[in-house]
Amino acid sequence: MSWNPALAPGCPDEIGVDAIETLIIPRARDLGGFEVKRALPAPKRQMVGPFIFFDQAGPAEFLTGQGIDVRPHPHIGLGTVTYLYQGDFHHRDSIGTDQIIRPGALNWMVAGKGVTHSERTSAEGRSGPHSLYGIQTWMALPEDKEDMDPIFEHHGKDAIPEIEDEGINAKLILGTAYGQSAPATMFSETFYLDVTLQAGARFPLPDDHEDRGLYITQGSVSIAGQDFAAGQMMVFRPGDKITVSAGAQGARLMALGGATLNGPRHVWWNFVASSKEKIEAAKEEWRASRWGEGLFDLPPDDRDEFIPLPD
Repeated sequence: MSWNPALAPGCPDEIGVDAIETLIIPRARDLGGFEVKRALPAPKRQMVGPFIFFDQAGPAEFLTGQGIDVRPHPHIGLGTVTYLYQGDFHHRDSIGTDQIIRPGALNWMVAGKGVTHSERTSAEGRSGPHSLYGIQTWMALPEDKEDMDPIFEHHGKDAIPEIEDEGINAKLILGTAYGQSAPATMFSETFYLDVTLQAGARFPLPDDHEDRGLYITQGSVSIAGQDFAAGQMMVFRPGDKITVSAGAQGARLMALGGATLNGPRHVWWNFVASSKEKIEAAKEEWRASRWGEGLFDLPPDDRDEFIPLPD
């Protein structure tokens, strides 16, 4: 843990509500008996920095033996970020990774030209009643990295830098902020923070990133005299100095952003690309099911079933 002078008093107050460029109310999505709240992409905002997909999964409760089973499915042109508050996921992928992720740790999978993975509640997790609560995001890759070989990194809870000040705890999941750097390999400028605020605490967003947003997972915050509640995402104008104040019950936030990419991305199912041609090629490869011979394979220990191409 470390104290950083960037979080010291002197937070700006003289900002207007118009500093909030976009207010996003997530849409509910049913994933087969399990609901998520999807904030990105949104009708008025496709990305915040490189972040192109943002789902709040849970909180949800499961009985003994129950859990999540996301069968093997493909990705191209993006990095997936799994970060949990409660519960676990057993991740397997086509490059041989077999990893359980638990609260506070980071799974960072870069699909590049193509990868397949599954995410399931672990056998240990199913051994009794359990909860699941977390955030899953995708980050679009720069064009010169879209066809890179896939990679996977796991960074445990103890490897995530923590920044503390009065009433503030900020865990730097990805990128750089407040003079700190997270360990995961990044391919564009970014920051991603898990921020916990005590009641009344005041938190300044990093002001050295072009694109910045906040998503409230618990509690409420005030910005320029206006209150915002859990389940809302705010995207701010570039360049403005922004401070949020936690409400009477405190707050937990995901702060995210970074440099904008050179243009919008095409998104279809689990594929992200700078061109429609890459999307169409990935569709044909998945439809062909030439495991280990074409663009995609299946995880070595999870080959019995997979999610077919949508109609």
